[in-house]
Amino acid sequence: MPRRLIAVAILLVALPSELSAQAKGKGIRLWNLTSSTISGFQLSPAGKNDWGPNQTLNDKDKEVDHDERLRIVGVEPGRYDAKVSYAGARQCFVRDIEIKADAVFSISDKDLKDCNK
Repeated sequence: MPRRLIAVAILLVALPSELSAQAKGKGIRLWNLTSSTISGFQLSPAGKNDWGPNQTLNDKDKEVDHDERLRIVGVEPGRYDAKVSYAGARQCFVRDIEIKADAVFSISDKDLKDCNK
């Protein structure tokens, strides 16, 4: 019985620090190192063309400026393709991005492929 109490006590001590870490911006984040403001960012499991929601809607101004970071929600760690949209209907793809838990991943102009005009 004392072991259970110790385990419960550890959980009660650890839980507030975990919640505090999440509140301080931990989690998966995109770092926009492209030269332009991103107006749309969708992820799909690599090679699947099964696009998720527009992640830029998670940002207060609904865009991700150059050198800005965007919190990514509802995505598990793994390998993904990204559909990146810009003003003027320009759209590009970034293939096979590795996304890790509680980490920042970046995209830059050299990563953009198959862009339309």
